[in-house]
Amino acid sequence: MLSTRLKAIRKLRQLSQEQLAHLVGIEEASASTRISQYERGVHEPPYKLMIKIAKVLDVPVAYFYADNDELAEIILKYHSEKKR
Repeated sequence: MLSTRLKAIRKLRQLSQEQLAHLVGIEEASASTRISQYERGVHEPPYKLMIKIAKVLDVPVAYFYADNDELAEIILKYHSEKKR
């Protein structure tokens, strides 16, 4: 779930894997590869990195760890309404 949500929100924010990696401080040599592995579910990013990714993508970190898609959508909705 984390992997598919990461990919979907990154694309929604119109960022490439390389751009996202750069914005969260992943070294350039492995930037695109690491994000790709996270999005394919090959590896799970460390929680501290997910906090950075969530900030860059402007979503709560809880969105990535929600048990189901319905809860994830509720988290996003709450986040966007809270910002108003």
